[in-house]
Formats: sequence, C-alpha cells, structure tokens
Amino acid sequence: MMCAAQAAQRGRRVLVLEKSTKAGVKILMSGGTRCNLTHSASASEIADAYARLVGGAAGKAKARFLRPALARLTPDAVIALFEAEGLRTKIEPTGKVFPASDRALDVQRALLQMLDNAGVTLALGEPAVEVHRQANRYHVTTPHRTIAAESLVVAVGGRSYPGCGTVGDGYAWAKALGHRIIPPRPALVPLTSTARWANELQGVTLGDVRLRIGATPQQVAIDRRGSFLFTHFGLSGPAVMDASRVVTERPDAGDWQAWCDFLPGIDETVLLDQLKQGGSRTVATQLAEWAPRRLAEAIAALAETPGDRRLAELSKSERRRLIEGIKRTPIPLTGSLGFKKAEVTAGGVDLPEIDPRTMQSRLAPGAYFIGEVLDLDGPIGGYNFQAAFSTGALAGDHV
Repeated sequence: MMCAAQAAQRGRRVLVLEKSTKAGVKILMSGGTRCNLTHSASASEIADAYARLVGGAAGKAKARFLRPALARLTPDAVIALFEAEGLRTKIEPTGKVFPASDRALDVQRALLQMLDNAGVTLALGEPAVEVHRQANRYHVTTPHRTIAAESLVVAVGGRSYPGCGTVGDGYAWAKALGHRIIPPRPALVPLTSTARWANELQGVTLGDVRLRIGATPQQVAIDRRGSFLFTHFGLSGPAVMDASRVVTERPDAGDWQAWCDFLPGIDETVLLDQLKQGGSRTVATQLAEWAPRRLAEAIAALAETPGDRRLAELSKSERRRLIEGIKRTPIPLTGSLGFKKAEVTAGGVDLPEIDPRTMQSRLAPGAYFIGEVLDLDGPIGGYNFQAAFSTGALAGDHV
C-alpha cells in the first residue's frame, strides 16, 4: 500500500491485487491489535538493530542493504505520513510507536486513505495465481483476467500468519524470474519446551530477563534482554521472540537451552551477599523479593532447597544453587510454534539479487520485491513494519 501510494503520486497508473476481501489484514493482528507501526529511532539505529539481531557479516550485509530505503523513509517520516492522514501516534517507554488510539484499525484506514488520495485502483478478493515475463512485459493471471504491465511489484509477505493469506506465493514467482530463495523459516515466534516445571508456570510474566540461547551459558548463539512469559507450551515474550530465529534455523533444536537470568540488573555477588547476611529470613521470603512467587518456588525446588530454610542455615553449595537458579536457569527447547504463530518470516528472496537503491530485481528488469518477501527480518518493536514501509516507498519512487 505504501509503494502503491508513492507510485501513483508520481502519476503512475497503479493496480493493487489483494487476495483477501480486506486490504492490510495483517495490520489488524499486529501488536496485539494495536499495530506497532515503527520504532522511535534514527534510520541508522534501525539498520544497526538488524545487524545486531543477525550478527556477523550476514547482519552487516542486511543492514547495508536496508540503509538506502531507510534514508528514503525514516521512522520520523513514517510518523509524519500517518499524522498527515489524521492518525495521531504515541511513543511508549520501550521506543515502540503506536497509534494514540491503540487501534490497529486506524493504521489500516490511514493507508487505505493514502491509496484513495493517490488514485490507486484496489482489487479486493482477486489473487494473483500466475506471474510470467514475456516480451519485456509482465503478465499476471488472476481468477478473473490476465493483466499485462511493464512493471511488477511483489509485496505479498512471507509465510507468517498464513491465515491472513501469506502462504509464500511470492517465492514461486521470484524463482520463475530466476531468483534464489533463502529457505523461509519462522521468526519472532514463541518457543516450545517440554520442561514440566516451566510449563506449570503458565502466565508468569517478567518485565526484564536476559535470555541466552545455546548449549551452555558460555556458548551462546544469541543474547537478548526484555520481557519474558512462561506459557503452557514453553516460552514467549519479546526477549524470547527476538531470540527465536536461531532456534528455527536448526529445526531439530535438540541441544538448544534457554539460559535465563531473571535479575539481569543485579550482579550475582550482590545477591550472594544478601543470602549470606539474611540471618533468620527464609529462602522463600528472599526469593519472593527477587522473583514472582510461583517462579521463586520453582527455583527453590530446582535448587533442592526448602523454602522454609533460614538463610543463615544454608550451606555454601545451597547458596550457589539458588544463585544459579536466579542467574542461569536452563530451560531445554524443543522448537517453535511455527509459521502459524510467527510474526515475521526469516529467509526469502536473496538480497544480492535486488538493487537496494531501487528495490528492482537485478535479474528481471521491471520487477520489484519489497517487504517480508525479501530475506530481511528484524527484531520485535516496529522494525519490520519500518522496513516494509521504507522498501515500499523506495520502490514506489522507481517503479
């Protein structure tokens, strides 16, 4: 929708084919129906967040690819565009930007208004079923007609939330045009565990947990910090979902452990001193100051230390086990909830085959790929919407 509005404002004749009977259905589901439409950060900080999430040379490459699009449409510019359509926004303490109304519906309506103002033709309930290139034109077949055009924009998302219609159609069209597809996998998705004690903590939420996923606390593949939620199937919350991409990269997930620091803001030497100096206070009383009651009871049980034991009576090994429980509790992981519950898709159209200055295919002139169909997934917090808006606006300038 962002791309279509920008292209039509340049005088281009634009048709949007929408599989669903409503446009922007995924918007309505996002952010708990509130729609976290961007993040309060500079364009450079958004790109850096992508680099940190992926890590290494691959992360730097993704950030480098995204920078021209972010320069074209910064987070501030996204906010200004929506506010020009009458959508007031607010910034929460986490940096997430939401509509002031807390209604995703208002974000969808603003985008539809942009389309209407620009003169875009929107065909609802008309999916593309086949795309091919012939004689320098693109032929798109729908259940009702075949359309020929000099330019084609593929903006159909990945495979996350397939109930919205995003089932990976774009990958087949990209492959038909010669593109390589990095195997799609769920990202920003809750993780599963069969650890009974963790499953029994369903509903326990912590606002700040440091989560490291790896075989040991020293050998970690990803290190994230944020809100954390125990569920009946395993783990969820922003910290977990940010870290999930490394687990889905290895579908077996047999040796993954989630190492949890439930008090990341306090050094363990300070906690150890509190245990040593606690005197007649009980283990249960002390742990209840450090963690929610149900989690405190679970930590005491895992440490094999009775809750009614006085702190002065603890042995050195018992104190150490309690500290380990607070700072390095391991939770074995078995996988994820898959695309059905994933907020975004990792993998997609290989980035080196797309010109980051225009979003045009380097292999099929006149074809553009934007948003989640690309091998471009970011952290939780509005980053993925920002990438979609920015890549869309940039393509809209050139299509």
